[in-house]
Parts: sequence; C-alpha cells; structure tokens
Amino acid sequence: MVNRFEIDGEEVLDGEVKPFGNSAHVTVPKRWRGADVKVVRTSEPDGEEDE
Repeated sequence: MVNRFEIDGEEVLDGEVKPFGNSAHVTVPKRWRGADVKVVRTSEPDGEEDE
C-alpha cells in the first residue's frame, strides 16, 4: 500500500540513492546548499545491501 504525501516546495528532483561508506546519499544541485529539503522514498530498496 502506497501512502500519499502533499508537500509545498520550490523544485522536484528525481534521483537514485547511491552507496556512501556505511550509509547512502542522494546528490542534489550545489545551488541547493543551505536549503531545507525533504526526501521521499518512492520504491522499495533493491535488497542488495544490509542496513
């Protein structure tokens, strides 16, 4: 079951979460530095890595 969220914002970016050490990250444009952001997962993880 998918939840629906409504967020007021300035810009939407589609991306992929990439491995980063013992964690993961999403790259956003440099011009977003200092901005408040929200990240919404839109699919299930592929299950290749342990949490």
